[in-house]
Amino acid sequence: MSTPPILQNKHYNRASLFEPRALIREARRQKGLSQCSVPTFCVLDPDGDLSRHLRESDVPINDSWACYHTEMRNLKIGDDSVGVVGCAVGASFAVLVAEQLFASGCEFLMSITSAGQLAQHKLPPYFQLIDRCLRDEGTSYHYLPPSEIVSLRSDLHSLAGPIMEATPGLIQGGTWTTDAPYRETAEATKAITESGFLAVEMEAAALYAFAQAANKDVLCFAHITNQMATIENDFEKGHNNGNTAMMGLIQTVFSLQSQRQKG
Repeated sequence: MSTPPILQNKHYNRASLFEPRALIREARRQKGLSQCSVPTFCVLDPDGDLSRHLRESDVPINDSWACYHTEMRNLKIGDDSVGVVGCAVGASFAVLVAEQLFASGCEFLMSITSAGQLAQHKLPPYFQLIDRCLRDEGTSYHYLPPSEIVSLRSDLHSLAGPIMEATPGLIQGGTWTTDAPYRETAEATKAITESGFLAVEMEAAALYAFAQAANKDVLCFAHITNQMATIENDFEKGHNNGNTAMMGLIQTVFSLQSQRQKG
């Protein structure tokens, strides 16, 4: 069998002809937007629940965000703002948005994605800090050479410890990142669970591959909300549809990252 196209002609050390900064330039021109930067701390909200909550709370759109496909709203934390982008579901969409965020002034990106429980530590919902991912998606192979696992950048391990200490109920471990949630067969799920992965989601491996390749600060969390609908009354996120807990986690990470930046 010949090498599949996804592994051909990647040239990992060469620059791309199509750059996110150029796309942002043209989007700003077409939309007549200002040249202001987005907040330095941003959040990907693939499910969109937090983004909808901010919209329903009359939080205005951030007009500095020049993406063609998404909106950004600012979550206020004290005197600071965190940029929240919703509904970038899946590896390719998440990394497309991540590239554009860093080209627009973002310096730290946090992702909180809904995930299915593999290892049954306790009943959902709860959060997991993702430290490594099984690369069962396509996007990561455009950023890093083939390997089974991609991990959180070593620079961020010093942040992971304080986050774990400051967040009761938070667990840490690996996830299975897949492009095909409706192909999570019983056989695959069993094998991957036995390999030590705790949850299944759709973005983290690609985001960590991008972070490694581009030397960017990206930290991913799984919001364990379901058992892949194998039980009744699944996918419940808890109080306020999980938004209160999500905002608490964001505030914790934002505070600790601010301390890390100061030295």
